Amino acid sequence: MNRKETLEKQGEFLFPCVANYYQEPVVITEADGTRVKDVDGVEYLDFFGGILTVSLGHCHPEVVDAITEQSKTLGHTSTLYPTHGQIEAAQTLARLTPGKLKKSFFTSSGSEADETAVMLAKIHTGSSEIIALRHGYHGRTQLNTTLTAHKNYRLLQTPVAGIKHAPAPYCYRCPFGQTYPSCDVKCASDLEELIQTTTSGKPAALLAEPIQGVGGFITPPKEYFQIAVDIVRKYGGVFICDEVQTAFGRTGGKWFGIEHYGVEPDIMTFAKGIANGMPVGATIATDEVANSWTGASIATYGGNPVSMAATNATLGVMEREDMPSRAERLGKKITEMFIGFKEQYEWVGDVRGMGLMQAMEIVEDKASKTPDASKTNAIMEAGKKAGILLGKGGLYGNTIRIAPPMLITDDEMDEAVRRFTTAMAAVK
Repeated sequence: MNRKETLEKQGEFLFPCVANYYQEPVVITEADGTRVKDVDGVEYLDFFGGILTVSLGHCHPEVVDAITEQSKTLGHTSTLYPTHGQIEAAQTLARLTPGKLKKSFFTSSGSEADETAVMLAKIHTGSSEIIALRHGYHGRTQLNTTLTAHKNYRLLQTPVAGIKHAPAPYCYRCPFGQTYPSCDVKCASDLEELIQTTTSGKPAALLAEPIQGVGGFITPPKEYFQIAVDIVRKYGGVFICDEVQTAFGRTGGKWFGIEHYGVEPDIMTFAKGIANGMPVGATIATDEVANSWTGASIATYGGNPVSMAATNATLGVMEREDMPSRAERLGKKITEMFIGFKEQYEWVGDVRGMGLMQAMEIVEDKASKTPDASKTNAIMEAGKKAGILLGKGGLYGNTIRIAPPMLITDDEMDEAVRRFTTAMAAVK
């Protein structure tokens, strides 16, 4: 099928919620490393990595080989049988993750990983109320769309009960109208009153992303998590750290996003980049918390041998290539580029993020901070014309997000900067 036929068939046979980027969507047919080609043979630099999922790059040969070889010997067992691949992946996660995290449960998506974490927190604490953050995103199931505080994903009129949303650490648009650091991180300390006034006083958990992905790469101040987690633990809750987008060196300098904040989670979740595009979700917890779940449970595709082969190959390359250091070094080029854009363009209101996970918030002007989604879309279109695929997000649809494969080379990064600069100059 050509592009026109593909889009016509999508409209006919897929749910309308399966939306695409760009006025004329890109039909990708092949990819290698940081580059993708569409059905018309046009090549692009992928600067969003399948929503931070193609962590090593498209069709990484070691991952492809691992998948191919495993497919020849054992394709499926379910969690009813132990497999070497699943145990190897769990051991690696226990070694890499901070603090006392040790025991894992594998699923096939980030949504499942977060559902598992929330259920585990409720079982462990005996409480049922969960605190999540405004602007957060945690998946597409009914529970996770309720945990998500973003109206575009909350279409159900009857959400899951027992979920409270605390103010986000969104310094650019502070919900309290204050300025960091003179604010004393009010967004974190407000959790005390939220617990006392909107819950039973015994929350099961705080669920939060170290950097809010779909929210527009909202990056908390350095003190936020220490204050917030201390308050939740004071009232008997645990801390679930959603690392679906931030894990495995993506934020630069550390293996996991939460390590920048000096807090050790009780439960942590992963998906996306853990297997370079294969459908894998994982939930890891401390011995004490994990051992609370004594009842039966099963994941049909959890720990799937082929998916675990991809996971182990991906994690192996990440360790060998020292992803935290790569992301930190290459991320400096993005930071420099974004700061330059902010100085040059009146409509670049904020730049934020860490490592190879950074964003620009687009506004009508710096004084008003009025979100400008139309200009954001114009940047996306100009990027496509310049041969670079970008991401967007944020509650107002006005944030450009970039997160290239972490094995992007220096030359490719320089090329991406040139193309991005060309795209920005084309926007009026």
